Amino acid sequence: MSLPNYHPRTRPIGAGHLRAFEAVARHLNFRAAAEELALTQSAVSRQIQSLEDEVGSPLFLRHTRSVELTSAGVLLLRAVGWSLERVDTAVNQIRQSAGRRSVAITTWASFASMWLIPRLEMFQREHPDIDLRIDASDSAVDLATADVDVALRYTIPENVPQGAVRLFGEQLTPVASPWLLRETAIEKVEDLAKVTLIEAGDAYRTRVLEWLSWQRWIDEFASDKDADKTAGKGSRQRSKSKLSPKRWLYLNYAHQIVQAALTGQGMALARLPLVAESLANGDLIEPLPHTRVNSPLAYWMIPTQRSLQRPEVKAFCDWMRTQAGLTREAIGDVPDPDTVDHID
Repeated sequence: MSLPNYHPRTRPIGAGHLRAFEAVARHLNFRAAAEELALTQSAVSRQIQSLEDEVGSPLFLRHTRSVELTSAGVLLLRAVGWSLERVDTAVNQIRQSAGRRSVAITTWASFASMWLIPRLEMFQREHPDIDLRIDASDSAVDLATADVDVALRYTIPENVPQGAVRLFGEQLTPVASPWLLRETAIEKVEDLAKVTLIEAGDAYRTRVLEWLSWQRWIDEFASDKDADKTAGKGSRQRSKSKLSPKRWLYLNYAHQIVQAALTGQGMALARLPLVAESLANGDLIEPLPHTRVNSPLAYWMIPTQRSLQRPEVKAFCDWMRTQAGLTREAIGDVPDPDTVDHID
C-alpha cells in the first residue's frame, strides 16, 4: 500500500491533536484510545490524520487489526509523552491551589535558610490556611511586574523604596565553634593570627560590601580602641599589616560561611541577626563581644502596593514585624529614628 504524499511545513504544529496521538501511541489501538478520550474512533482517526498532515510524515503504520509507530512517531512520542505529563502536573497544581490563599515572597538564599525558613513553622501553625511560595535568589526582581507580594531585602536605607519596613539593623562580630576555641584561645584581636579566617568571596566587590570584610572590621576596631592610644596617624595602616591569619577560606554565601564556622573550620565574621540563635544555644561562641561593629546595611520588608490589601499578605507582614521585634531584642538593635519611617 502506497503512503500518502506529505508536504513539509515550516510553521509550528497546533497542539490540539497531540493528546489523541499520545493515547493511540500508548495503546497502539484506535478503539482503545477513543474509549479513553471519550471520542468516537473516527474522530480520533481524523485527529491523527490532521496531525500527520501538519507534521509532514506518517506517524503510524496501519495494519488490519493493529497499528505501529513509524520512526517519526517514535521521535514525536518521546517529546509528547514527557511534555503532556508536565502539563498535566502543572494543571493539577493550579486546580488544587485555585481558591486558596497564598503569599509569594522573594528574598535571598542566605536570609531564607538562616532566618526565615527556621521560623516558618510558627507562621504555619498560626495560619494553616495560607500557602507560602518563597523564591530565594540573589537577583532582585522588579516588584512592579513580578508575581510577588512581599520582598525581603538587605541594603542601605538610601536604596529602599517608599513604604519599606525596616526589620532590623546589623552588627558584625567574630564567631567560632566551641571546639575551635577549646583548641585555640582567642582573647584579643592579635590571636586571630592563630586561626583560619573565613571571608565572603565578594566582600570587596563594592564599597558597601566591604563592611563584611575582616579588614574593614580590623580597621574599625583599631580606630575605636587602640589607635588613639598608640601610634597616632599610622595606627590604621599598622592594623592592616597585622591581619595575617593562619590561612584564608573564601565562600560565596553567608550561610556557607556560618556552616564552615559551625564545623570548626575557622573564625567567621558573622552578621549578628543571622547567628543570634546559634549564639544563644551555644553552637557558636562570640570570643570578642566588645568588638562588635555596626554596619550601615539593614534588613527590609517591602510589600507591593497591589498585594497589601489582601488579608493573607497583611497577616504575613504582621507576623514578620513580630519576628523582627524578637530579633531586634536579641541583638540589642536600637534603630535611628531619623532614618526609619515604619517600625513597630
